[in-house]
Amino acid sequence: MFETDRDRLRPARLLQAEHDSLLPILSNTRADAFDRPTACPGWSVRDVLAHCAAALSRVTEGTVHAFTPELNEIDVTERRRWALADILSELARGYLEAGSGIAKAGGKLDVLALGEWMHGGDVRAALGEQLAYESAGFDDACVLLSDWTRRRAIPLVEVRLDDATLTIGAPRAGRATATLRTGRSTLMKLVAGRQTDPADYQLTGARASELIVF
Repeated sequence: MFETDRDRLRPARLLQAEHDSLLPILSNTRADAFDRPTACPGWSVRDVLAHCAAALSRVTEGTVHAFTPELNEIDVTERRRWALADILSELARGYLEAGSGIAKAGGKLDVLALGEWMHGGDVRAALGEQLAYESAGFDDACVLLSDWTRRRAIPLVEVRLDDATLTIGAPRAGRATATLRTGRSTLMKLVAGRQTDPADYQLTGARASELIVF
């Protein structure tokens, strides 16, 4: 069972985990692989990394916007003129510096760290790396996911993983708790709206489309 109390340092810890695990992969990736498509429509690996870097910089600089698809695309388009090395440098700096700004926001920006970690899964998947959507920091990501989904319009779901249980969503009047049996990677792909194989999970009491929060 995952803990549920807010730890103001959790987002920074998750970003640190992503810094330590993803950046070494990127440093050993061929330049042409950054042009591979990802699960994010219209975005390459490079574009996803540019979005992640921009979001973290906005937290650090105090220029956070609403992170709508339109505003995110503006950030990515701006960075398409940048050298890849500059995007990776901004990303690395953001992983290390944005945590304090997220902590000071009192919980309102915690989900941004979760989103960064989810996009790390998108990048790993596109590059054919192992542990996509279940990399280092998975436990912290689950706690942030549980907290975020309580604020979203998704039903209460008891998630049963191989080695733990997790509750996501919030109770709805007249509706019983749904149950999801699945693996770590599939859980994260489901809530992120990524393509999943129905054979990889058993969901009762809810539809997969109701679990999407990103």
